Amino acid sequence: MANPAFPIHVVGIGLDGAAGLPEASRQQVVRAEVLVGSDRHQDYFPDHAGQRWTLNGLLTQLQSGNISTQRTVVLASGDPLFFGVGRLLLQHLSPEQLVFHPHLSAVQLAFSRIKQPWQDAQIISVHGRSPERLLTALRQGASTLALLTDNSITPAVVAHLLLSLDLENRYRIWVCEALGSEAEQVQSYSATQLAQRPEHHPLNVVVLQRHPALPSPALLDSALPVVGIDDSQFASFPDRPGLITKKPVRLLALGQLQLRDRQVVWDIGAGTGSVSIEIARLCPHSQVYAIEKSAAGAALIQQNAERFGAANLHLVAGRAPAALGALPEPNRIFIGGSDGDLADLLCIAQARLLAGGILVAALATLDSIAIAVSWLKQRSLDKAKGWHHQFQQVQMTASVPVGPLTRFSPLNPVTLLTLQRQ
Repeated sequence: MANPAFPIHVVGIGLDGAAGLPEASRQQVVRAEVLVGSDRHQDYFPDHAGQRWTLNGLLTQLQSGNISTQRTVVLASGDPLFFGVGRLLLQHLSPEQLVFHPHLSAVQLAFSRIKQPWQDAQIISVHGRSPERLLTALRQGASTLALLTDNSITPAVVAHLLLSLDLENRYRIWVCEALGSEAEQVQSYSATQLAQRPEHHPLNVVVLQRHPALPSPALLDSALPVVGIDDSQFASFPDRPGLITKKPVRLLALGQLQLRDRQVVWDIGAGTGSVSIEIARLCPHSQVYAIEKSAAGAALIQQNAERFGAANLHLVAGRAPAALGALPEPNRIFIGGSDGDLADLLCIAQARLLAGGILVAALATLDSIAIAVSWLKQRSLDKAKGWHHQFQQVQMTASVPVGPLTRFSPLNPVTLLTLQRQ
């Protein structure tokens, strides 16, 4: 490794060029004997008398030790230690051999332009990277995201991705282009609007801010399908928007329940009430009891019941199994969450499920599956005793755009236990 006599100064620069540099940074550039950077960066200093190298040229010289007596300045975009060349240089030189002069980063400029705080923002670069982190953040309902894009994952591609994911949340989108230059543009879009505008300046930052607005109930009546409501239509936990029985699993569970009208249905661990809502709409003369222990969940169930006009849905705010005692005997039971009480809930189901009744439990962990298997073995519930059971593992993948291409992205696997009383 080279050991320069002078530390290498890494100077961040914006699209406003040399005019935007603080005097101390500008003086470092003036005194440099070697100026390193892209053509765009070096064009900001057309009269500089020093040698001009590319970054690859600098790395080659570092390996050969030829610049040990030369004052060297590296020009970098924005903050060199923020998705910049700083990390690469630190792989070749010790921290003592480098001095950083950061400029405002594009992300700082973007949030200043849209006048929004950004201390809680997740910052994700998809520049030459997989969009996996972005997919995860969106599915987890991140409140604020700042994205550094590239020529493949453009703002329009981000919009198509948002539209394809059927998210529980809606996002307001800003595209901040050519920040700090005369060509600067900052504009807000919906995902649909942005998907229809494919061209943007290649230097841009996309900011996504979650906003909780849901369609009004008046708009839902004509827009909703008979069965299979999109996850995005349900009011959900703002900090855990993924905590819902997803539509593909919900549809399979509804099929396994073999619903009939004029039944009593228990939905245990109802969460946001998505399964209860579907059942109540499909079977308007059935009585659906949504049992939920958390106050936040109970409030969401009540809100969703009102939004979807589910008058036959009854909220039971309490923890199962204790909250089940006063309920009428069920024809159908769905267990969406058991909170560690799965074995006790299965015992109650065995005792209270009416003849011809069906239980479906959605099991998301290996531990829950093991508890269910152990419980079944202990009781030897088979056809001879008037019971039938089946496990089905649901492993869904959904297509998502990746630049101009499309790939599959997996959802978390869920195991459905169906238990039927003859």
